[in-house]
Parts: sequence; structure tokens; C-alpha cells
Amino acid sequence: MSLVVCKFGGTSVASPERIKMVANKLIAKKKAGDDVVAVVSAMGKTTDELVGLANALNTNPPARELDRLLSTGEQVSMTLLAMALEAQGYHAMSFTGRQAGIRTDGTHNKAKIVSVRSDRIMETVDKGIIPVIAGFQGIDDNDDMTTLGRGGSDTTAVAVAWGIKADVCEIYSDVEGVFTADPRVCPRAKKLDQISYDDMLELAGAGAGVLQMRAVEFARKWNVVIHSRSAFSDAEGTYIKEAPDMEEAVITGIAHDTSEVKVTIRGVPDMSGVAAKLFSALASNQVSVDMIIQNVSESGITDISFTCPGGDLPRARETVERIVPTINARTYIVDEDIAKVSLVGTGMKSSPGVAAKAFETLGQNDINILAISTSPIRLSVVVDAAQAAQAVQCLHSAFGLDSDSVFVETQLSAEEIAAKMNKGR
Repeated sequence: MSLVVCKFGGTSVASPERIKMVANKLIAKKKAGDDVVAVVSAMGKTTDELVGLANALNTNPPARELDRLLSTGEQVSMTLLAMALEAQGYHAMSFTGRQAGIRTDGTHNKAKIVSVRSDRIMETVDKGIIPVIAGFQGIDDNDDMTTLGRGGSDTTAVAVAWGIKADVCEIYSDVEGVFTADPRVCPRAKKLDQISYDDMLELAGAGAGVLQMRAVEFARKWNVVIHSRSAFSDAEGTYIKEAPDMEEAVITGIAHDTSEVKVTIRGVPDMSGVAAKLFSALASNQVSVDMIIQNVSESGITDISFTCPGGDLPRARETVERIVPTINARTYIVDEDIAKVSLVGTGMKSSPGVAAKAFETLGQNDINILAISTSPIRLSVVVDAAQAAQAVQCLHSAFGLDSDSVFVETQLSAEEIAAKMNKGR
């Protein structure tokens, strides 16, 4: 018998039919002898709808009030799933983040978990009741509701799994696991049976949306085994855990991210302290800078470019407009039509020639590189957004990652969902 945390994303609980299907998955695990704890996200696009309501009334809503509003989405999901389980004769009890003992710091809209009290959850499990926990939320030292940021339910699930010493944390989504690339962009991508924490962390940070980066960080720190799998099939997914004791593949996977933007400041005096002034100002305004490129100085003048998430662009633009006159730069431009493409693999550390092969492949396909960034297990390039898919596909083939089969995306109809539900009874 195992103790399993099962987290279900927004698409998995987007309708009553899908909530019933989730209930059947949990019941199947109970019938198999496992103890289960569920963690749920808000239904479908509920969080986006709540943000829209807030913005309709206040374009800059107070962070505390926004957290209280957004936390209600997961509370709807948790109670509905508990009701669905009860309807099939299985006792369930829903818990908010506060009731589940999830304590956070006081950073509204992007709080960090500082502790998990597992006693109430385990008391419920020991009574044979299925706890259903609202993801994405916790409580701070002032007893104020906080939220963990986009994708925070993944982090909730991993934290709960650590707190209750679960054997595995299963994270269900609309994909069957972790692929060597996004199969909707690269149809010959292969599903991985297993991936190390380090590789998964780099892929998540480079744009792979299957798992939240913070959840993987938490899992690596506390050695929580994650099983990424599909809510719509019984296929075995991908295990994220410590790297096996063997030689790693040179390239594990390729991620791409079209959400970043590039800001270039023209005519910057090539003097000491200028870069520090610019990037200190960006940091103070909560702009997350990714890549930094500085051109060779000519006649004491240079250009500085950096990339950042598109969501940070308003703050970045405000900061740069304020800083440009103070550093005597000429002007700045913003390029929103870019994409970051990243090769990730622990084996890169001991395999020379990866960069040369990647650059040669992109050059042969007439894909221009706008910026380059590296780490011991990652090589990232910035290209035009229109060439992102082509870049992923040609690199995937060049490094021998192609599968023999072609991925076909399927959407479950209402009839198929009902059939799966009946099969699980």
C-alpha cells in the first residue's frame, strides 16, 4: 500500500463530467489499496475570469484583496470534487490551504511556502477519508490568505507530499508526461520514462509548461518523487527523480518560450557603473532579467540588450524610460516577436561540440541567432518568433531525439469522458 498525492490541473476539473472522471481515478487508487490525497487547481479558466473581474473594477487591485479573490477558484474545485466522491460512496473532506496547514511568507500574489502541518491531513487519511486540498494558496503569519503565483498548485502538491511523507506525487495534466520537446510543435517528440531533477528544472525554466519550475525546485531540495501523467488516459507517465547511476544522454530535451521580449538600449556610454545602475533599477522594479548582451564598444559607445518575461514588460519599459536619460543613452527599442529555444541535458557537461552542432544546424536552416546564453547543462538561443517551431524541429532531429511515431493531439468528447467514467465504476 502506498500513500499518494494526486494533483489535478484546471483542464482536468473544467466541467462536472471531468470532475467525475477525476473522482473515478481517486476511487480506483483506493480500490487498489492506496491511500490518496487530492490537490486541485481552479476549474478551466476560472483564475483568468476572476482577474478580469478584478480589473473591471480596479486596474491596480490591492494585492491582499486579489489573493482573497483568486483563492476562491480552487475552493470551488475542492468542494465539487469532494461532493463527487461522496456521491459514489467514498467519504471525502475538502480543505483550504489554511485548513491543510500550509503556511507561507507574506508576499501576496507570489508567496513561498515556509511550512506544512500534516497532522490534520493524516488524521483524515487514517480515518479512511479522502482529503481534497485547494492548491495555489496558503496563509501567512497575519492569517491573511496568500497565493503562490501561476502554476502554484503544482508546488502545493509537492509540498503536501513532502509534509505527509508520501511515496509519490502524481501531477495530472492534459499531456501524458514529459516529452523531448513540445509534441504540438515537434510531432516526432518522444515521451521520457524518467528525467532527473536538474534536467527537468532547466526545461521548466526554459519554457516547458508541463510542470511549474518552483515545484521541481521544491521536489529536488526535499527529494520528492514526481510522476507526471495524463488525467485522460491510464498511460504510464514520466518520473522526475534523482538521476540514475549511469551515463546521461547528451541532450535530454528541447524547450521553447515565446513569452519573452527583448529590450535594447542604444548609444550607452561604455563606462564603469552604467550596467550596474540599469540592472539594479530593473531588479528594484521586480523585472526578472534572463539574457544580457552587450555589444563591442565603438568610440566609447555600446548597445545593451536584455530579455525578460512579457509580463514584466510594463515595469521594464517604465524603468528603462526613467534610466535612459540618467545614463546618457540615446534611446531604446522593444522586440516582442522573439522566442527562446533551449537545449537541455546533463550529458552536455562532458560532451564537447554541442554548441557547434546547434549553431551549424540553425545556420543550415537559415535561422538567425539574436542572442546566446549557456549553463553547464543548457544552451539557449534567441531567434525570431516566426522561426521558433522550425528551430525546435531541426535541432530535435540533429541531436537524434526524433521518435519513429508521429504525435497526434486528441481532445476528449463529452461521450468519451462519459465512457471513461462508466468504465471506472
